[in-house]
Amino acid sequence: MPEEKYPQPYKVVQLHMNSQLATNYKNRSQQARVVSEDWGSKNLYCLACDKDFLEQRPNNTRVFDYVCNKCSSSYQLKSSIHWSETRIPDAAYETMIHAIKTDSTPNLFVMQYCVNWMVRNLLLIPSFFFTVSAIEKRKPLSINARRAGWVGCNILLMNIAPEGKIKLVDEGRVIDFKSVRNSYNLVRPFSELSSKMRGWTLDVFRILRGLGQLEFSLDDIYSFEQTLSELYPNNKYIRAKIRQQLQVLRDLGFVQFLGKGRYLLIKQ
Repeated sequence: MPEEKYPQPYKVVQLHMNSQLATNYKNRSQQARVVSEDWGSKNLYCLACDKDFLEQRPNNTRVFDYVCNKCSSSYQLKSSIHWSETRIPDAAYETMIHAIKTDSTPNLFVMQYCVNWMVRNLLLIPSFFFTVSAIEKRKPLSINARRAGWVGCNILLMNIAPEGKIKLVDEGRVIDFKSVRNSYNLVRPFSELSSKMRGWTLDVFRILRGLGQLEFSLDDIYSFEQTLSELYPNNKYIRAKIRQQLQVLRDLGFVQFLGKGRYLLIKQ
């Protein structure tokens, strides 16, 4: 797929957040929410189209925080002073699984900020990159908790291929708009798959990216048969499913068939 042609953006992303807003709250999580959401309303932009601003939704709007009033893409923002390359906490487990299966998850911005209220890292996970294998079920809250028995989840960033973690800010460096939007456009073909098919395709794609090499063999992928069997215990034909997903990835433009059981990973 050719690169999208976007006009030159007319705003500059600022890394400083308005720390004055935090003085109205004592609770640190409330401070983080108010300050980061205010920053997002001024600096976040749509990756799915050329809109350079997102509209902030009213407080306590469920599911998402921002929406693009041009293409209707929805976005959620999660911010923390901590940074993990493996997992981040999310909402209720069953709610998240239902959203994935019904293809109703928003795009997710994940932000790390510093103690001086500066944005240090910011990445976007496209909505169509969420799979059941990327969601970890947490233990129910104890009987003494205010929401006793509630079951939350973690988003396993380590179970998402690198192409599904698009950087907008990297260690205090703002990535240019064109590069960010082209990265989104690169993986947009995955959105054309049904939510049922997409899980398998993205899991196989993640395994391919984890090989650390462009050219690979069918046997290289077969070596992950047990891993995929654990993810999909009801499927008794894992190898056939792997071959099917390689065909899907070929049709999407991510894999090239070289013949004699050899393949090439392209479009990175």
